[in-house]
Amino acid sequence: MGSFPPFRFLSMLGLILLATTTDAHSYSGADYYKDSCPQATTIVTDMVNNFLKANKNLAGGFLRLHFHDCFVRGCDASVLLNSPTNTAEKDARPNAGSLRGFHEIDQIKAALEAECPGIVSCADILALAARDATVKVGGHSWSLDLGRKDGKVSIASEADVKLPSPFSTYDELVQNFGDVGFTQEEMVILSGGHTIGRSSCGAVQPRLYNFNGVAGLTDPSIDPSLAKQLKKKCPENESGSTLAMDSTKNTFDHLYFKAVLNNKGLFQSDANLLTNPVGKELVTRYSKAGSSFSSDFAAAMTKMSNIQWATDGEVRRVCSIINQ
Repeated sequence: MGSFPPFRFLSMLGLILLATTTDAHSYSGADYYKDSCPQATTIVTDMVNNFLKANKNLAGGFLRLHFHDCFVRGCDASVLLNSPTNTAEKDARPNAGSLRGFHEIDQIKAALEAECPGIVSCADILALAARDATVKVGGHSWSLDLGRKDGKVSIASEADVKLPSPFSTYDELVQNFGDVGFTQEEMVILSGGHTIGRSSCGAVQPRLYNFNGVAGLTDPSIDPSLAKQLKKKCPENESGSTLAMDSTKNTFDHLYFKAVLNNKGLFQSDANLLTNPVGKELVTRYSKAGSSFSSDFAAAMTKMSNIQWATDGEVRRVCSIINQ
């Protein structure tokens, strides 16, 4: 067997080293902070648990922050960045005034900076907070690789296009989720995140009044008793109340799917899960106590947490500001 010339061997070795050091996940893993910040995950878990003791509804807020982060430019904490001109992701229509948890994420970051400055990324904090909050309200845990970097770009118009809408059709949901690598089955599973959290009236009023531009029409797919309740909470042309996404808004369970199956899903996009045979079959399956929903959701969240990590990122010292 012949030997490689020295220069050729060195060139091949260089290529191998380059490949391993430029891969965004090369040095990632659940124990990424084992040596550099061994208390990192414990600090996040403890603080999330304390926040939820004071306000369980933050569980949905943390989950939504991570979801809305990962769907735009990947899981890079770009959703946390401020813009002096109000043109960052947090200023986009799906996010402005409705995303919650920014202040709490800042507090977690401050605690981590005090423990180990410049080590733990804001993107990893979002991923950990979403998981820990879901577990705290009854969901399954999921495996998380750590070692994400924080992105340096945040554009509202990208969030407007890439984030699913509460008014989306089934096909539009499949497209939105498919754009970031999810199957339609995973789209239905992740829609189950609506089992925790809350909404504003603005997301449901188009179903209640002048539906599809028809004067006086209410969405015929919504249960009449639910429509009556919602109209009391959300008068036409008024901001109205905060709405629970399902009857156990602070508990991660199967009742979201049971509500959807009974035409009591809050959003148009929820109701539209029943307009496709695959969607309807999954909603029916997950509506039953003891289904695999929680474990399937956990598996889908592991996949979500790995969407397109930033390859040219940093570890922000403050989550809302790029390092100077």
